[in-house]
Amino acid sequence: MNARAFTPFDRLLIDAQNALDTIFGAPPAQRANPAIGEPDVVLDDAERRHAAGLMRINHVGEVCAQALYVGQAAVARDDATRAHLLEAAQEETDHLAWCAQRLDELDSRPSLLNPVWYAGSYAIGALAGLRGDGWNLGFVVETERQVEAHLDEHLQTLPPADGRSRAILEVMKADEARHADNAQAQGARALPQPVPTLMAMASNLMKTIAYRI
Repeated sequence: MNARAFTPFDRLLIDAQNALDTIFGAPPAQRANPAIGEPDVVLDDAERRHAAGLMRINHVGEVCAQALYVGQAAVARDDATRAHLLEAAQEETDHLAWCAQRLDELDSRPSLLNPVWYAGSYAIGALAGLRGDGWNLGFVVETERQVEAHLDEHLQTLPPADGRSRAILEVMKADEARHADNAQAQGARALPQPVPTLMAMASNLMKTIAYRI
């Protein structure tokens, strides 16, 4: 039996469901949480608040990644590019679930602005995708490289005793690097300035706000 070809309306409904699940639901991870086996050490109040702030930033980053990839896939012209984007989005769902679980363990919550983050990122992803698949993949590379950099920063500033958060972020960093490498191998084009700089500025603004809200 031939696989069903989705209409634009089908894809719109799928994207809407993805948005609802990402923002308001609890999408399950397909892989085991990397924190399993790490001791749940009791942190003092300052350490717990700082770890929660960092994990809230990372949770927002995964909300944005979902929206970016789904938005890009919605307008991708090549089936292979669309499949790559949706595969990466699925791994980002694992990250989303792991970060949510860690926030709960830290007696904290996701960002209250997740609907805003998702909507903005979806629009950016769709706009990037309209430039063509080479630019689409280039956007993936630049996004993932910037995410790798901020995960490095978080790994350095996490409370030393917080091995559970650290284990999650290390796996996330490896996944992001692989997504970037795969996109590069599939023909990503380097984004011209000032696009990478503007992306970094937007990311820094998001991190500042999401740490607290």
